[in-house]
Amino acid sequence: MLSSALKSSSLLRGPSAARCLSAWAQVEMGPPDAILGITEAYKRDTDSRKINLGVGAYRTDAGKPYVLNSVAQAEQNILQQSLDKEYLPITGLAKFTSAAASLAYGTQALERVAVTQSISGTGALRIGGAFLERFHAGKAIYVPGPTWGNHGAVFRDCGLKVGQYRYFDPQTNGLNLAGMLEDIRALPKGSLVLLHACAHNPTGVDPTAVQWAEIQKVVEECEHVAFFDMAYQGFASGDVDRDASALRSFVEANKAPVLLAQSFAKNMGLYGERVGTFSVVGADSAEKYRLLSQVKILVRPMYSNPPVHGARIAGEVLSDSGLRQMWLGEVKEMADRIIRMRAALRGELEELGSKKSWNHITDQIGMFCYTGLTPAQVDRLASEFHVYLTRDGRVSIAGITTGNVKYLAESIHKVTKD
Repeated sequence: MLSSALKSSSLLRGPSAARCLSAWAQVEMGPPDAILGITEAYKRDTDSRKINLGVGAYRTDAGKPYVLNSVAQAEQNILQQSLDKEYLPITGLAKFTSAAASLAYGTQALERVAVTQSISGTGALRIGGAFLERFHAGKAIYVPGPTWGNHGAVFRDCGLKVGQYRYFDPQTNGLNLAGMLEDIRALPKGSLVLLHACAHNPTGVDPTAVQWAEIQKVVEECEHVAFFDMAYQGFASGDVDRDASALRSFVEANKAPVLLAQSFAKNMGLYGERVGTFSVVGADSAEKYRLLSQVKILVRPMYSNPPVHGARIAGEVLSDSGLRQMWLGEVKEMADRIIRMRAALRGELEELGSKKSWNHITDQIGMFCYTGLTPAQVDRLASEFHVYLTRDGRVSIAGITTGNVKYLAESIHKVTKD
């Protein structure tokens, strides 16, 4: 009797179980994430001199994560109010979204801006991609070469084709303005063009004000749509108005349609809270509400409504005059530390007698620097000197400190002097 039951159980486990287990046999192993791989290699390294220059998150001069005082105070204010945990509306917390829109656009055109809270900048891009796939005839978006590694994946998953225009010049480690303008002019009329508002990721190369005017002129003449990705407002120059100047210029001219993905991960340190907005500028207030109605329809099946806690923090910081001033000071100090580390690294390399030009380290801006290091040189930095960065030579300046900059410069000098 028992042996019969066991036999029966074994039969049930056999072919049926095999069919269940093999249902996903055709699913291939995905490639590892490049940044996570760098972090894992860094963690395994036991050398005391090791440096991680891969992660795109701010660190203090002691190499530690930083919770802004304005953010901590805002969170305390919120906790003291004993607020509930009810669902937010589809478009999020109005106190936050209205303040975020004002931060991005200034006082102009707010009556035309349809804005929704998003799951940080990535979520904003995803909403924007879905909106464009549904309502724009082009079905293709053109991004700078290179661009943030996730842009292509986000837009392709929205059903858009992803093209590229020239941006970075590896010969100068600066902007290829002529190539950029030529490529944008050559796009089909009314194309979707992704623009980094400030602190271009991954190169750190931003157009000057004069160059932005040329870019804007070409975009407008070709009747293209400008989709700005602004993940570093205030974090680039230390001035939130300066960092938003290109976006505001496009909106003020009102000659090209404008969309915006906005993130508060970097400039408020709210990485894990996933706080951002997506917005699109309409022709007038009536169009704004039509646009917003369709954004709601897109968001509802994506995630229904956004998380509340991070939005409350950002809304409190932006709306309270005292906290806002505190935050503006803190974001400037973060930007200034990055600028100081750029100057220190360049200075140390020049002090070592490097025959290479390192001007681009201080010419570039924001968290990242395209160093011009080759993959072979990057590999040597990791294997011989315990310095970890992506193989395209991108350095996260936030990982540089007064304590490690000299060793970093010596290591770079050794792999580049031959």
